[in-house]
Amino acid sequence: MAEFKNQDLSGSRFEHVDLSESRFHNLAMRDVRITGVWIQDLVIEGDLEGTLVVNGVDVLPFMEAELNRRHPNRETIMAVRDGDAEAFRAAGAIDRAAGADTVERARRPPAETLHERVDGEWSFIQTLRHLVFATESWILRAMQGDPSPYHQLSLPFTEMGDIPGVPNDVEAQPTLDEVLGLRADRMAVVSKVIESLTDEQLAGHTEPVTEVGYPESESFPVRRCLAAIVIEEWEHHLFANRDLDVLEA
Repeated sequence: MAEFKNQDLSGSRFEHVDLSESRFHNLAMRDVRITGVWIQDLVIEGDLEGTLVVNGVDVLPFMEAELNRRHPNRETIMAVRDGDAEAFRAAGAIDRAAGADTVERARRPPAETLHERVDGEWSFIQTLRHLVFATESWILRAMQGDPSPYHQLSLPFTEMGDIPGVPNDVEAQPTLDEVLGLRADRMAVVSKVIESLTDEQLAGHTEPVTEVGYPESESFPVRRCLAAIVIEEWEHHLFANRDLDVLEA
């Protein structure tokens, strides 16, 4: 078994290679071509853009249509990628309602269940902690200029590594109510930003934050910052419910 971590394999060539039972996580695959393969029971989960051609058929439009069928609100969420300020307000309302429903569901099983991980993914509590971090990073820091908005319970994405001044205690086990209190504070900031958002602001860019932190010190499109939060909230709502299905079963 070969193991590759934090390596750049761009431009690699694989011939006569058996990848059966392999696991790939957090990959960037742009302009990749795979030919002469035998595939059985392949599962792909992630952000798919552009084209995904299988035996001459671009399957992405079919995937998008099916995901929208399964989740009727998804199309409104994804509209923030190129929509106006009203599109963000519509998507924000959906996120708030979906999040409230998910939290209500999470209160039903024993409290310790919310610290359990399914298939190596984050627990429910860790998911909420990460959403706090995402809001602090893209709204409080990138958009509002706070160089260090992080709470000690904030949880960065796993691959970020250590950044001075950025908390990263993956083993912390706060209660659901502790995290929800923190979430409520951060979500109120997001709601205020979206409610007052104008199309002119949406087309603008942020001012770079020069102090060390995450995201890096540069100017970002306002749309990118807000869309990151709106879509992140939606996707993690789906992840959480997927894992709650397993835990309840």
